Amino acid sequence: MRSDVGTLLTLAGFFAVLSLFSVGGGNSAVPEMHRYAVDVQHWLTDRQFADTFALAQLTPGPNLIIVALVGFHVAGVLGAVVAMLAMCGPTGIAAYYVGRASERFKGKIWHTAVSRGLVPVTIGLTAASATVIATSADYGWTAAAVTAATAIICYFFRINPIWVFAAAAALGVAGIV
Repeated sequence: MRSDVGTLLTLAGFFAVLSLFSVGGGNSAVPEMHRYAVDVQHWLTDRQFADTFALAQLTPGPNLIIVALVGFHVAGVLGAVVAMLAMCGPTGIAAYYVGRASERFKGKIWHTAVSRGLVPVTIGLTAASATVIATSADYGWTAAAVTAATAIICYFFRINPIWVFAAAAALGVAGIV
């Protein structure tokens, strides 16, 4: 863990820019977050990133907890604070001004076209995030089987996902995964 100024500036710069391109929410930024944190900076391994993502998903509150966890892993509590402020600050300011403009131009043809055009982009980015996390978390054949089974069960059956989580946790406690 490094909390020097250069590392903190790197965290702040990366997450500030990433926040502005996170169309569809924080989960759409997961592939780029993974690429940068694992492949470029080597702050985390694939397994650590997958575990960090899982922990972020388990906690109550916004999905952006992963940003704080990556920042914490890199530079402790200060890194977590810097990463979260960088991820939420620029986006919050942009959302304020875009929201005001959106209200002003509501009903215009181009406004409707832009709104509809962002839906498939958001779905694609979310699917890319799922792919990155699935490949990072599948560190063995049993984990890959659990991932595939979870995807199939959640897609084809209308059951509460908590039961799938419970089953996966039981497999983990039993040492199967």
